[in-house]
Amino acid sequence: MSTRILSSITEVPAAQWNALDLGGSPFLRHEFLAALEQEDCVGESKGWAANHLLLEDERGALQGAVPLYLKSHSWGEFVFDFSWAKAYAEAGLEYYPKLLSMTPFTPAPDARLLVAPHVDATAVRRKLAAAMIEQTRRNSLSSAHVLFTTERDRQALTDNQFLWRKDCQFHWRNRDYTSFDDFMASFRSEKRKKALRERRRVQEGGVSFLTLAGEEISAELWKVIFAFSAGTFELHGHEHYLTAGFLQRVATALPGAVMVKLAVLRREPIAAAIFFRSSDTLYGRYWGAAANFHSLHFETCYYQGIDYCIEQGLQRFEPGTQGEHKVARGFEPTATWSAHWLADRRFHRAVETYLAQERDAVDQYMASVEEHVPFKRT
Repeated sequence: MSTRILSSITEVPAAQWNALDLGGSPFLRHEFLAALEQEDCVGESKGWAANHLLLEDERGALQGAVPLYLKSHSWGEFVFDFSWAKAYAEAGLEYYPKLLSMTPFTPAPDARLLVAPHVDATAVRRKLAAAMIEQTRRNSLSSAHVLFTTERDRQALTDNQFLWRKDCQFHWRNRDYTSFDDFMASFRSEKRKKALRERRRVQEGGVSFLTLAGEEISAELWKVIFAFSAGTFELHGHEHYLTAGFLQRVATALPGAVMVKLAVLRREPIAAAIFFRSSDTLYGRYWGAAANFHSLHFETCYYQGIDYCIEQGLQRFEPGTQGEHKVARGFEPTATWSAHWLADRRFHRAVETYLAQERDAVDQYMASVEEHVPFKRT
């Protein structure tokens, strides 16, 4: 087999890329990655230069691939290594550029070592992991990172001496709930009363919700929805990673993959939450509101999403990173994993020691959070 590096996802036909085992994820689809490039959300000027890795047989048939980017910074990753970059600088070394595998701006656990059907998946994943290291060495890069990866990639990355970093997100699990009331019945009494009171405040305020399929949203309404989300970024002193054009493009290219919950007051949109979905999982991505309405964030981003999952029979709801406030609304601590390979052996060993200590701290944190989930004790 031989490897090939792409400077754009459009250099491989969509049908070939999408024939790989993407695990049903909308974020790994050729259409999603292409829309990021076409709307200038990624690129060399953005610090996300495409370096996608292909593994092909002697006939040129695609055997596997890794979505890869050459990063000149660490923004938009949600696995924070700024202290590593600082340590490199203090040692007189360059940390950037580095090689990174993830869907840009998308902290959703997904496969990263993608394999074609009817191949030796174990062997192909090992070759892909080894090829990433070779690419790192050949280009004199500091490191290679595989973020928010899944269990099926673990052995291949471990075999190639990647180090493992553990973190925590908060996910909702559908335990065969038949309705939101059925879900609430699993809460302890005081937790249930608080959650229902939050929902009641929004309803009593006269706010109603529309569930919109992304492909049916007009360009003008996408601008309104995106402006809500951009306002949230602005409140935190950042510019939005994406554009309204990207959202409309990817929603059109992937019918059924984008859903928006639009909050309406007196026929005027006042807030919106943007979701993606697969056949079994809902992903909360972005949200924003025209003003500060009591409990509207919890209702729009969480309760409306849970309602949707129960109605659609989805098994999981991943609302994004961070946020202990999600626990009281029925989201549970869930481990996420990333893998890291550093070319400098001294730093590799130092990071290995640090990550072992950090994993212990994450385990303790998750155990403490488990004590505060709202469900009835059994």
